[in-house]
Amino acid sequence: MSEQRVTKHKVTARTKARRRAVEVLYEADQRGELNGPKAGQALEALANERAVNSANHTVAPEYARLALKGVAQHLRDIDQILQTYTQEWSLERMPAVDRAIARLSVWEIVYNDEVDPPVSVDEAMTLARMLSTDESPRFLNGLLGRIADLAPTLK
Repeated sequence: MSEQRVTKHKVTARTKARRRAVEVLYEADQRGELNGPKAGQALEALANERAVNSANHTVAPEYARLALKGVAQHLRDIDQILQTYTQEWSLERMPAVDRAIARLSVWEIVYNDEVDPPVSVDEAMTLARMLSTDESPRFLNGLLGRIADLAPTLK
């Protein structure tokens, strides 16, 4: 029997903030608030509410609030980018958790100059391992890797 090395990703404050943002994105998606012309406004309103009223009774980290505001401002463009680069998948077919992770990561890759694209892709993989299916990290790595390679042309 061979030994497998399990490499654990260090859960940083930024990872926790990303997870909190993904949870809010997932909630908004499940509530149907990310469809329609006012989706960005609905997301921003929910993010503001969840910044202070959440299941874990803690104030959302500053980076989670920043990321949610950024996703809300660019939601239509983010969804268009995802729709363009998901091969043979519609955005609606993607598991909701993966959609939330992908939306956050695309915002970081395309709109947040403070995060290097490889870091965002790595963090997305970590979140997928924590929150989604066994196939999700590989799927998101391929999708977000393509987007990261093209990021300069998507800005």
